[in-house]
Amino acid sequence: MPKIKNSSWVLVFCALLLSACSTPEQQPQYAQGAQQPAVEGGAMIETCKQEAAYRYNTREQQISVVDFKQYQGSYEILGSTVRKEGFTCSFDESGHFLHLSST
Repeated sequence: MPKIKNSSWVLVFCALLLSACSTPEQQPQYAQGAQQPAVEGGAMIETCKQEAAYRYNTREQQISVVDFKQYQGSYEILGSTVRKEGFTCSFDESGHFLHLSST
């Protein structure tokens, strides 16, 4: 009789173990694309246009923004002037202007 009692405890233990280990199947998670930053993107674009206008000695209206890229800890705004001079404005993760680079 003790063998039956021990085997029933083993079955109960196995059932509990299996139920604890099993979890509902989760959908695969994919990397999220870059979204609009938590900081104000419009303010960064205006700052970039101001800096580029000053650098290239032109008016802000003659500066065009081509692309806005978000990275893990920074943002980049790509743009050009009417004279086809390309530039990149870099911002930190909180949206503060870092520098303007010619491309």
